[in-house]
Amino acid sequence: MQESIQSQRQQLRQIMRNKRLNLSEQEQIQASNSIIVPAMALIEKYKATNFAFYLPFNNEICPLPLINELSAQQKQIYLPVLHPFSKGNLLFIRYDNCKKSLKLNRFGILEPVLNVQKILPLNQLDIIFTPLVACDKSGNRLGMGGGFYDRTLAQTSSNLIKIGLGYKFQQVDKLPVEHWDMPLDYIILG
Repeated sequence: MQESIQSQRQQLRQIMRNKRLNLSEQEQIQASNSIIVPAMALIEKYKATNFAFYLPFNNEICPLPLINELSAQQKQIYLPVLHPFSKGNLLFIRYDNCKKSLKLNRFGILEPVLNVQKILPLNQLDIIFTPLVACDKSGNRLGMGGGFYDRTLAQTSSNLIKIGLGYKFQQVDKLPVEHWDMPLDYIILG
């Protein structure tokens, strides 16, 4: 049974990543812009000021238009960094919108240069926007398989609002879930 779930998850990851990689630039831009209005409605609902985002990798839906909108409103934006001492976990560093302050991590994903003065403790984040490979209508999220977000979200308070961002085609009826999977509060699909 266990191998069957793992096999299903890997197969779904491959299908969804291929679909993502086949999106045209125009489709990606349209989807990225379409998440702004629903995201802003949730941000207003929760009166949030500190946000964790991600930088897109392998055609993940791009949150940069939303990040730019929030930056213009003087909101604080934080990006994940691979934790240097706690293997498999993430830290969140204030993002200053400067490409010079970014570097590639060991997975080839852009992240801020580690600066302990810019770290925000998880319990001070209001909303975290996560990437996803697939999701379902119950708020379950399937990531890339490393467990970084699941481990990090397991350490957060119940006050943190967890929102997944993805393309409409990434939502399936029911994901094969594991006990370590951390469900999301909301999913916004563009």
